[in-house]
Amino acid sequence: MQKEFIQIFRDRRTLLLLLTMPMLQLFLLSYAMAMNVDHIPLIVADQSLDAASHAYVDAMTVSGYFDIVGYVAGQADVVRAIDEGRAQAGLVIPVDFATGVARGEAQVLFLVDGSSLFTSLSAYNAATAIAETHAIEVLMERVERLGLLPEGQSLLPLAVHMRVLYNPNLNDIWFMLPGTVAMLLQTQSIALTTAAIVREREMGTLEQLLVTPIRSGELMVGKMAPNVLIALFNMLTVIGVGILWFKVPFQGDFWLFFGLSLIYIVSGLGLGLLISTVSQNQKQAQQLVGMVLLLGAMLGGYVFPRYTMPPIVRGVSTLFPLTYFVPIARGIMTKGIGYEFLWREILTLSIYAVLVMAIAVKAFKQRLD
Repeated sequence: MQKEFIQIFRDRRTLLLLLTMPMLQLFLLSYAMAMNVDHIPLIVADQSLDAASHAYVDAMTVSGYFDIVGYVAGQADVVRAIDEGRAQAGLVIPVDFATGVARGEAQVLFLVDGSSLFTSLSAYNAATAIAETHAIEVLMERVERLGLLPEGQSLLPLAVHMRVLYNPNLNDIWFMLPGTVAMLLQTQSIALTTAAIVREREMGTLEQLLVTPIRSGELMVGKMAPNVLIALFNMLTVIGVGILWFKVPFQGDFWLFFGLSLIYIVSGLGLGLLISTVSQNQKQAQQLVGMVLLLGAMLGGYVFPRYTMPPIVRGVSTLFPLTYFVPIARGIMTKGIGYEFLWREILTLSIYAVLVMAIAVKAFKQRLD
């Protein structure tokens, strides 16, 4: 353990990189991965050019979801603008739009660039909601103008009152921070110990360790201990930046989260030691780490919800500690819930940490034999 501390503090540049990289990644992910996209570039082909079409276009821009970047003649020009990247969505209003509105059968064509996931979903949902709202406003104006609606009576028979729990303003960073903390901790904990054993083997210093009275389990603990402190420090800094800079509230018990983060870090470090033990060289270890981190982020619930995945894919996701810690982080940080609601995830994560360490120690013994 002392040797590991000496090696870490001897390389000051690497240590500085390890301590600052998670915060840098948090800033980049928080500002880049916006779920709700607004001010989408919109190209308009208004072939009607009357009050009805102008009102509809104004409704699109007033919403804040769309910014008009230009007007073109027809649908072909709209598609060309999207292909050229000048716009992410296009609106084609036919010549008889005003007549269709008067008869209650108006139609418009809304084109969305489907090559961008979040942009296309946001544009589709926003355009649908704006069209429905505008249609209701036009209908109510017509009914009021004709005097068909009794005084004090609403045209709409149903009113839905919606309340979003835990994140009433639907702030993207409130959604992202717990999962981002879990993902960054897994990335660093696995990467920190991946080169631990294989580096000793390549440098020829593993034999020097083996001639000492140290046992395999003690060697693993010695390799892991300094990295636990680094990972815990990064966890505290990332959460501190999230709370103080991004104003994300921490709803739950911090010390419960701290203790569970320690178990989570140990599981990630153990997985890194296992990868290091079974790898022949550092290049092979880096390739395995890249595959594990990518699959963990995709299947662990950070990006996509696990309940939408097929059973086989959900089974594969159980191989990664991120799968168990994402609901813990979101439950404690965002919802403020405790052990009584998260005991299954906590128990599974604890068993995972013990098993992965035992497997790493056994694999190391087999390699020595």
